[in-house]
Amino acid sequence: MSASTQLGLALVLAALAAPATAGELPAGDPDHGKAVYEGTCVACHGPEGHGSVPGAPDFADADAIFAQKRQTLLTNMAEGLRRPGSPMGMPPRGGDDSLTDQDLLDALAYIRQALR
Repeated sequence: MSASTQLGLALVLAALAAPATAGELPAGDPDHGKAVYEGTCVACHGPEGHGSVPGAPDFADADAIFAQKRQTLLTNMAEGLRRPGSPMGMPPRGGDDSLTDQDLLDALAYIRQALR
């Protein structure tokens, strides 16, 4: 196989492995996200996602929250958020600095799949 053929094949394989849209986030793993949620998020959002502290949204009734782009939700999770009129805000990464961006992506996948 010539060098140009090898290069062409490598480019095709790379294109197939890449997300369909440039900048698209990879899918989260809801199974791992459940462990993240139960280890961190549950303290404020509750086991069923209904919110157990003032200001925590009820995920079952939060269509406005889930109407936002996934990147916006992930940014809010990573940086923290205080909603207008809420007596308390969510700390960055739910107060657990050890959570990675992938952990947040996985937690969001779990929330969207299981708690909505």
